Amino acid sequence: MADAALQMPQEAMIQPEFGMRSLRVLARLLDYPTEALQGAVDELIEALYAERRLTAALKADLMSWCQRISEADLLELQSEYVALFDKGRAHSLLLFEHVHGESRDRGQAMVDLIDEYKAAGFELDARELPDYLPLFLEYLSTRSDEEIGRWLGEIRHILALLTARLEERGADQALVTRALLALIDAEEDIEAQRQAVAGEKRDDTPEALDAVWEEEAVRFSAKSDEDCALQSAEGRRLAERKRQVQGDAIRILDPVDAAKKH
Repeated sequence: MADAALQMPQEAMIQPEFGMRSLRVLARLLDYPTEALQGAVDELIEALYAERRLTAALKADLMSWCQRISEADLLELQSEYVALFDKGRAHSLLLFEHVHGESRDRGQAMVDLIDEYKAAGFELDARELPDYLPLFLEYLSTRSDEEIGRWLGEIRHILALLTARLEERGADQALVTRALLALIDAEEDIEAQRQAVAGEKRDDTPEALDAVWEEEAVRFSAKSDEDCALQSAEGRRLAERKRQVQGDAIRILDPVDAAKKH
C-alpha cells in the first residue's frame, strides 16, 4: 500500500480532521491491488460517501468500482493493473516522467519533492519514487486545503492527460484522476486533451516496447544531448510557471460551494 512507503509524523496520524480522508482512499484505489485493499472496501466506500466536495454521480461511480474490486479475482485485478501501468509510459503514475522524461531535471525535481516531504516531517522508504502519484496523494492527505489546492493545481495538466488516456482505455482508474480534478473544479481540462490522446499510438505493444529498448541502447549521441537540452528548457519553464502560480486562487472546492455548483 502507498502509505507503507511514507512514514507519517505522529500528529498527522492521530488527527482525523487533518487533511482529506478521501485523498487516502483515492491513493489506495490507484495503487497496486492487494488482498488488504479488497478487505477494506467497506471503509473506502464509507469515506467516499462522506466526501461532500464530489458530485453524487462521481461518488456513485467510485463506490461501484470499489464494490467490483471486492468481488473480483485478485490475480485478475493485478494482471490488469500491470498491463495498464507497467508497460509503456503513457499511463505512468510517476508524475515527473510526463514532464521531464529521463532528463536530469527529473532528478532535481525528485530531490525537491523529497525535501518537501522531509520539511513536513515525513520519511520516504526505498520502495517508491517520491513522484509516485498514490504516494504523493498520501502526503497531500495530511496537508491543508490551501496546500492541496496549490499542488493539484500545479499537476492539473498531468492529471487531465492521464484521465483522457485512461478513459480512452476504459480503465476504472480514470475515476481517481477525474475526482482529483473535480476537487479543484478543473474537470473541463480533460476535454482539451481528448483530441491529442485519440491520435496517439499505443506504447505498450510488443513492437513499441522493442522500439523503446532499441532507442535506449543508442541514446548516447549528440541528438540525445539536444533532447536533454530541450527537456531542461521545459523544466525551467515549469519551474518559472510554479513560481508564478504560487499566489493563484486554485483551491479545493468548499463542500457548500460544491453543493451549489452541482
